[in-house]
Amino acid sequence: MNKTLVSALTTALVVGAASTTFAAANPFSDVPADSWAYDAVAQLAKDGVVDGYGDGTYRGEQNITRYEMAQIVARAMAKQDVSAADKAMIDKLAAEFSDELGNLGVRVANLEKKTDNVKWAGEARYRFVSAHSDNDAAANPGSRQNTNQLLFRLEPSAQVNEHWTAKARIDYYTDGSKAGNINTNQNGDNNNNIQVDRMWAQGEYNHTEINLGKLPFFSAEGGMIFDDRITGGQVTFGKDVKFSLTGGRYDTNENTSAMFGSGAVPPTASILSAEVFDTSKKLTWSAGYHHLSSKDFKAYDLLGKSYNSDNAGIVVAGLGYHFTPTFALNAAYAKNTKGDVDSKFLHAYNVELKYKGAVQDKKGSFGLLAGYRYLGNAAVIVPTYDAIAAGQKGWEFIGEYTFDKNILGTLKYFTGKTLATDAGSSDKNASEIFGELNFFF
Repeated sequence: MNKTLVSALTTALVVGAASTTFAAANPFSDVPADSWAYDAVAQLAKDGVVDGYGDGTYRGEQNITRYEMAQIVARAMAKQDVSAADKAMIDKLAAEFSDELGNLGVRVANLEKKTDNVKWAGEARYRFVSAHSDNDAAANPGSRQNTNQLLFRLEPSAQVNEHWTAKARIDYYTDGSKAGNINTNQNGDNNNNIQVDRMWAQGEYNHTEINLGKLPFFSAEGGMIFDDRITGGQVTFGKDVKFSLTGGRYDTNENTSAMFGSGAVPPTASILSAEVFDTSKKLTWSAGYHHLSSKDFKAYDLLGKSYNSDNAGIVVAGLGYHFTPTFALNAAYAKNTKGDVDSKFLHAYNVELKYKGAVQDKKGSFGLLAGYRYLGNAAVIVPTYDAIAAGQKGWEFIGEYTFDKNILGTLKYFTGKTLATDAGSSDKNASEIFGELNFFF
């Protein structure tokens, strides 16, 4: 039976079994001779990437099937050391013929941009916070401050080429306890409700990652020192043991749990961080040094004593052990080597036990955590924790649960003390209940 008859019989069977809308995935559908794919393959053949039908010929004057075109694309995908232009062309062809390539058993990687070069992700979030501190309630002991926060976040990413991706985070925030929108956001920015929170370019070359712009920075020991964004650059390299250098400017006004326990210290500071870490094994470790400088540092008093330095130099080390894939113990210690203040403000530490963890797209998954944290005001910059802030110490308990795919709930409880900042005074009781419900998309 010749090829034409086989094609005709197969096409008849497929069309008889399904609607014509399935034709785009039918491996026996013709690719018209005037299709862009022909021009692409012709260029690849000219560049020596493909050799047409395998016999050294390229029959550009006649229609071929999608299945035949996929075979040509598969051979192109197997080629090494092709130019960036040819690689982009091959990726576009692979996206177009991904179904046929799948039928051939060819795995098509990195084709999230099948129909569009831009991907969109994001979340809708509701957050409830109920906080109490004797420092804030001298006139009314036992009082609590309750807030309801609503956030809608968009996170677009656009593929630039095989190495670089452009990324951003856009937040719309409002206080749900108000009758209308308030003119602020979750980072303390009182200019508007909509904020381009992050905008950066990310490049990947083998075991090296480069980030440039207004980018996220999460310190290697688990975020005890820093979890926010900076404007600058970061390069991370290495396979198992990784080295990371981060530098730029940090706007402390944009986070209310920033260094010294205040959201106004100082308006901006330069930051330079060097870290080395290994999280590839059961025993994990990290070490780092974070240097901040600002002429405004020395203006701040802690325990009635001036900080008396333009710099903060924070040395930090972290250690963790996974007893099982679901049960881990993590610890970290940090000390600021600068500043002439009481030592209680110059060091920080964290010890926590974690069991499992809620997975965003896995219904019924959950996680539990219990940790003791001591966050000296001058030893952390902007810690990752939600229920405890710089200048506090105590226990934090966390539970998280995935109610349905992409619907995640989190509950945190902190109980402890706020470090006293007045000479002769004692630490004050503090507590916070933090609840959050996230809808990811």
